[in-house]
Amino acid sequence: MLKAFLYGLGTALPLVGGAAAGLLWNLPARLLAALMAFGAGTMIAAVSSELFQPAFNELGGGPASLALLSGAAVYVIADHLIERRLGAGPASLGWALMLGTILDGVPENTALGVSLTETGGVVLLVAIAVGNLPEAISGSAEMRRQPGVRLDRVMLMWLGTGIVLVLVTMLGFAASDVVSSGAIARVQAIAGGATIAVLSDSLIPEAYREGGWWIGLATALGFVVAFSLGA
Repeated sequence: MLKAFLYGLGTALPLVGGAAAGLLWNLPARLLAALMAFGAGTMIAAVSSELFQPAFNELGGGPASLALLSGAAVYVIADHLIERRLGAGPASLGWALMLGTILDGVPENTALGVSLTETGGVVLLVAIAVGNLPEAISGSAEMRRQPGVRLDRVMLMWLGTGIVLVLVTMLGFAASDVVSSGAIARVQAIAGGATIAVLSDSLIPEAYREGGWWIGLATALGFVVAFSLGA
């Protein structure tokens, strides 16, 4: 259980630290864009090798694909509702990134906890941690720019999200002996779908908007680093 706690903490600390950095400092836009793109690349590697591939092997193509699409649908619909409430663009971006952190983070960290009973986990840990940092920086920075927002409440929300990630990692580890392999595989596929939706709807577009034409290189570098760790 200590290992699960430490792995969960490893995903939560970049989240909380990134949120604090986004609230306190004005980081250079190009640096933030590079971090977001690199994190997106690591998540692409994690989705393919640590989330969807095991689900595909366990469930088969059809059920695994449906689970992945359901995870993407939940995020897309929730993100659309946020845009309808706050308006599209920067006003809703921070909340969309926090939503993405929750919707993909809970199943991802559950899958991380489960993977600790086997030989995996390192690639997923690195991918989640690296992905959480720019998401939190960008999300909290966008929240700070909104009028009337209390920064202490924003920080508490990100801190609460980090605590939840640690807890679900530990729960995933504890439940790995009693939950069926099929249920675990569905959680992994759902996490993969939510992650893909976050990347395509929020993280990569924002990285390109802030960074420009070269941002694809940072994404590719993130993919190579994460994939190499799992090779």
